[in-house]
Amino acid sequence: MSIDTSNFGANNSSPLSLSKSATTTCASLLRELQEIWDEIGENDNERDKMLLQLEQECLDIYRRKVERSRKYKAELHQSLAEYEAEIAQVASALGERVSLPRYEKMKGNLKEQISIISPTVEDLRRKKQERVKEISEIEFQVAQICAEIAGSDQITDIHGIRVDELDLTTKKLGELKSHLKELHFEKKLRLQKVSSHISDIHELSAVMSLDFENIMGEIHPSFVDSVAGQSKSISNETLARLTSEMNSLIQEKQQRLLKVQHLGRTLLELWSLMDMPIEEQTRFHHVTRLIGSTAGEVLIPGSLSVDVIEQTEVEVERLNVLKVSKLKELIFKRQSELEEIYKGVHMDVDSDNARQILLSLMESGGTDLSDLLSSMDDHIVKAKVQALSRKDILDKVEKWRHASEEESWLDEYERDENRYSAGRGVHKNLKRAEKARALVSKIPSLVENLTAKVKTWELEKGMPFLYNKAPLLRTLEEFSISRQEKEEEKRRSREQRKLQDQLATEQEALFGSKPSVKKPLGQSTHANTMVATPNSRRVGTPSSRFGISGGKDRRDSGKVATVIPINYVALPKDDRGG
Repeated sequence: MSIDTSNFGANNSSPLSLSKSATTTCASLLRELQEIWDEIGENDNERDKMLLQLEQECLDIYRRKVERSRKYKAELHQSLAEYEAEIAQVASALGERVSLPRYEKMKGNLKEQISIISPTVEDLRRKKQERVKEISEIEFQVAQICAEIAGSDQITDIHGIRVDELDLTTKKLGELKSHLKELHFEKKLRLQKVSSHISDIHELSAVMSLDFENIMGEIHPSFVDSVAGQSKSISNETLARLTSEMNSLIQEKQQRLLKVQHLGRTLLELWSLMDMPIEEQTRFHHVTRLIGSTAGEVLIPGSLSVDVIEQTEVEVERLNVLKVSKLKELIFKRQSELEEIYKGVHMDVDSDNARQILLSLMESGGTDLSDLLSSMDDHIVKAKVQALSRKDILDKVEKWRHASEEESWLDEYERDENRYSAGRGVHKNLKRAEKARALVSKIPSLVENLTAKVKTWELEKGMPFLYNKAPLLRTLEEFSISRQEKEEEKRRSREQRKLQDQLATEQEALFGSKPSVKKPLGQSTHANTMVATPNSRRVGTPSSRFGISGGKDRRDSGKVATVIPINYVALPKDDRGG
């Protein structure tokens, strides 16, 4: 049975026609197969069967190839659709608009269409990848700062950030950048606040000699053991702890300053009380110089340390022990000062009794010596005020005394018969006598003014004005009476002198010669010798009345003056003749 190669070729014709070489090869193979069959002796049925099988196998091959091509075409369509969907999705996520031609407007096969759209897809994919990376980096920084502020564990792996790839718009990117900028500013402020608190705590710790590292370590380990790349904690809790610690240290500083200032004032009081030498005071100058300082002004390291406070307390305790004996000494010193003030203004004070009372109070133990000393100071102040109120009167008393003393001197001087004799000091005595007469003439006005002053003083104070234990008004009255008596005595003396002169004239007329006058005993034979009046007839001066006698009184004591006896009576001539 011969094989019709023309039918085989026709049956195998298809829209995809075989090439010439392929047709030739198939025909030669069929001829060779027919020759083999002839040699074998295959019958026609077997040959038909084999040819049919061969045709079927060829169809199967074509069919599979077509199915694969159809599937590939479908895949290309699917890819094209996916590209388009991806473009739409990425463009939407990026917030960009991308225009693509429709398939019917596109020229070329599927591969050409895919080749046209592929660059757009790749470009969008690159943009998306860059945008995701940029957003993830920003979100990573945001997450880190938020974690720092919250005080939670920081995110160290950027891969832990999950970016929403459906929203990659520039708007979101701008919002993230703005948020990150705000967080960076917030972090900067917090770091500044942390640094400020740390600086303040360091300063406070230095002033009070506290362990700064231990304090900071208790607040947060990052302030002491900072790992490379790890910044200081800026969390809300850390800031709260820093603020609390700083406020606590400020309060502690204020309390210590108040304590040091109290100790410093106590030291000054004790130093002033006991007249401590400057060398002793210099050792605690660092304490006393803080008395007028505020807490903000105390910046010297260690100035408020526990050691400084303890040393000062020990010194105060030591001085308080010495204070008792020193106070006793000072109290008696104040008493002496008080007595001197009273003595200086001629006020009466019972020194022995006052000292005995002070000694009893100190030995009883029931009286605080500081209060007693303060009381003595108050008495001294009052005594000075009282002395000041007496000053004007005492000045006038001194003028009165001086005038009275000059009056006494003038009386003695005028009784001296040899006062004009040539000799040493006569010229000076003449000048003094001239001044004394002018001063004596003012005594009545002095006494009158002084009496008025004393009465005014006593009316204001409601007490008598005592001068050397005696009321000054009474003394002035006695002086005025005594002076009147003295003036009366002088008047009688002048009358007696006239009678004596008259007697001498009569005797001269009777006997023809002047009788010699016998010099009284005690009369000095030297010129310019002052002769005192007899003690029984002298009028006391203010000095002698108040118990203050001058040297002149002592020098003149014992001298007898030449005077005419008061009981001398001139006899009538008839009697003398008898």
